[in-house]
Amino acid sequence: MNVRSQCDGLFIDIDNTLYCSMSLFAEVVKRSLNDPVMTPNHVAAGTGREGSASNELNYPSGIFVDVNLDLYVADCGNDRVQLFQPEESNGFTAAGRTSLTPTITLRCPAGIVLDAEKYLFIADIGNDRIVGSDLNGFRCLVGCYGEGSHSNQLSYPFSLSFDRSGNMFVTDSYNNRIQKFLLMKNSFALSFNQPRFSSTPTWNSNATIFAVQSIVGRIPRAIFVDTNNTIYIANQEENIIVVWHEESINPTKIIFGNFTHSSSLFVTLNGDIYIDDGFKNGRVQKWIAENNIFVTIMNVSSQCDGLFIDIHDTLYCSMSSRQQVVKRSLNDSLMTSNRVAAGTGIQGSASNELNRPVGIFVDVNLDLYVTDCLNDRIQLFQPEESNGITVAGSTSLNPTITLRCPTGIALDAERYLFIVDQGNDRIVGSDSDGFRCLVGCDGMGSHSNQLSYPFSLSFDRSGNMFVTDQLNHRIQKFEYLNQFCMNTSSVTLSTYQSNLTNNSSTYFPNCIYSSSYYEAIQVKVLRSGLYTFFSKSGMDTYGAIYNEYFNPSNPKENRLSDDDEGCRLHQFKFAITLQINITYILVITTYNYVAGLFSIIVSGPGVVGLKNISKYLHCIY
Repeated sequence: MNVRSQCDGLFIDIDNTLYCSMSLFAEVVKRSLNDPVMTPNHVAAGTGREGSASNELNYPSGIFVDVNLDLYVADCGNDRVQLFQPEESNGFTAAGRTSLTPTITLRCPAGIVLDAEKYLFIADIGNDRIVGSDLNGFRCLVGCYGEGSHSNQLSYPFSLSFDRSGNMFVTDSYNNRIQKFLLMKNSFALSFNQPRFSSTPTWNSNATIFAVQSIVGRIPRAIFVDTNNTIYIANQEENIIVVWHEESINPTKIIFGNFTHSSSLFVTLNGDIYIDDGFKNGRVQKWIAENNIFVTIMNVSSQCDGLFIDIHDTLYCSMSSRQQVVKRSLNDSLMTSNRVAAGTGIQGSASNELNRPVGIFVDVNLDLYVTDCLNDRIQLFQPEESNGITVAGSTSLNPTITLRCPTGIALDAERYLFIVDQGNDRIVGSDSDGFRCLVGCDGMGSHSNQLSYPFSLSFDRSGNMFVTDQLNHRIQKFEYLNQFCMNTSSVTLSTYQSNLTNNSSTYFPNCIYSSSYYEAIQVKVLRSGLYTFFSKSGMDTYGAIYNEYFNPSNPKENRLSDDDEGCRLHQFKFAITLQINITYILVITTYNYVAGLFSIIVSGPGVVGLKNISKYLHCIY
């Protein structure tokens, strides 16, 4: 291909046509690679003159052509992304402040990629960040902390690309490096739950008592809920670990050990338990699930108020009486000396100091969050940085929330913070609108809506919150209400329960995933109107609805609507207008031969008839 200037973007579409975006000439040109002779280029977008009209471009950079031959152009100088459909010279704004529908404000977008669902991912070069869209619109994904050279910052990012696992690679131009951002959902198998909540999550303010003093002892502090919804609690009085397996009302296991006054514990994927034994014995012990024995895994100089193991198998211990967080790699064959992860060992409030550090959390980028109790703040320590950044508390750079001796912390899938604000006897959290009180918002007490000196928290797989309520000597469970994704107070609800088993029918939902179990459910309405379908299950569910019949060998045929995670937490949700006297088929499936229980909830103006017809389909096809 002969061109008049540099190609800021190159792309080859499914028809073997090569595209070149020329920022200096304000246009995108193309030529077919199937032509035996190198013919002159054709104009794909732009007039060759800078401008902001629908057929003009101003410094076009990154480009992307989808399977429909729709051309997306990062129109840098116009702060927008333009979409040009085949044979159309006029584009329309798909992202930017001039778009017809609200999207996001851009500043010289330079790179663009679409995912399998045609959601946009944009290198917003002037704002030094990567933004993206999903079911809920646009948001900042990475580089959301301003220009810089830290691990969570970018400087003039020009382009991006994904690997097959969804990890994101970004050309960080002015930092002269390529940054890799890990996809949290698929990149690592974590032992703890990081739910993906709705945009404004809420919990039932009245908790249920999960465990009382006779089971967990006085002043319970350490709790851990793993991804199997197994719950572990340290009983400090009896020096035991009490275990509940999923949906068990009573403890299913008691683990006896030679540890005292344990303030924290952490459980790995293989069921091994790391427990604090520092107060009297100066160590962290590991209970090996395979042979039911305890071994010393770390030597410490005081109790560990917080324990955490990161994705690289590094064990962290926060020592409130030593004003430090220390760490050691569990991959070292010898128990080497601990290294300092945060704090100087001297009480203080400077950015490199701590004053009674308690709860800790390390994310997949190895950013360390510390509840700096007596400084009334949450400190973020980035890898290899001794100076922390206050991300919550009255001294943070941006307004957040006033804390009083925070002691516990967790992050959700979107990296929003959830904090045990011990001195204020409450749990606070952040979302897209900032910080707010979540539970325990009615002052100190022993009622179901109150807490007394809470110490730590942990989420189960459904987003329910478990809190160690110290001075009430109990464990409180606050139910996550948004798992139904809607207000159900003014509609008629129809429910359906079933399960996918090894005997269920199978099909290929699309070309990406392998064969999966499914159930086909006949849907009949007695009143026409708008109905909302959503699922509730421990499985990652996908749902689709069809007009009149469903053909497993061609799942796109007759499909009216479908969804994967509209309800977040790996549950589907979609709304559709249904008519009486028409039969619809709802298909629910999972991925890769996963089986288990599920519920379907349908809300709308009338009762909905739901009937399993999978066996009839199996006979037909």
